[in-house]
Amino acid sequence: MVFRRIGNGPPLLLLHGGHGSWLHWVRNVDALSARHTLWLADMPGYGDSGVPEGAQTLENIVGVLGRAVDQLLGESTALDIAGFSFGGLCAATLAAARPQVRRVALLGPGGHGLPRRERLGMLNWKDLPPGPERDARLHHNLAALMLHEPAHIDAMALALHRSACVNTRWRSKGLSRRALLPDALEILSQRQVPVLLAWGEHDVTAVPTQAGPALLAGASQMELVIVPNAGHWLQYEAADATDRLLLDWFAPA
Repeated sequence: MVFRRIGNGPPLLLLHGGHGSWLHWVRNVDALSARHTLWLADMPGYGDSGVPEGAQTLENIVGVLGRAVDQLLGESTALDIAGFSFGGLCAATLAAARPQVRRVALLGPGGHGLPRRERLGMLNWKDLPPGPERDARLHHNLAALMLHEPAHIDAMALALHRSACVNTRWRSKGLSRRALLPDALEILSQRQVPVLLAWGEHDVTAVPTQAGPALLAGASQMELVIVPNAGHWLQYEAADATDRLLLDWFAPA
């Protein structure tokens, strides 16, 4: 596994989404690293990290991730974890298995098993060579899934999405569509680990006003925030609002 370490302060592990890399957090690094030592992972099978042996299961990817974090930080080191999309499911699962976790933030998490609200179908780009036509399909997919406002699909968003897609070798879709998150949230609730659930107002991977209350029902130490004017990739589309949200959530006790 490959990690980037940036900043100074209490450790904060950041996990990207499916078809992603550590650069899913590129617009948040400056603000968050002013108060935290950020550990930005390329999860197994993504970005610059290798593909783990064995089946593509949640247990496998989280097991590799957990062992890597223990090697880097030590098993007894308390840390905070934030995860986006599929990385949110991984973050919750890792936190449920690791005793030394202080707080967790899940942004547009996958694995909730509740209704989605896709507006546009995704286009296949893999059968095309690099060039304008492939970029047009990737641009379409950013609009269909990741970003709500067309103006926010800028050159950097397209470049990051292109690079992440090309370097994705782990298929998260089957895991993200299953109801795997509630079990991890139940464990975290029983352990009284504070969990933030955050969605962009226009996230197409869930209906936030339904998914949030359903996941929080009966849970303790959990909060729901819906970020206005943002789609699924809320930490990119509403970077300043997300920075404020996370800095407040992960502030020292």
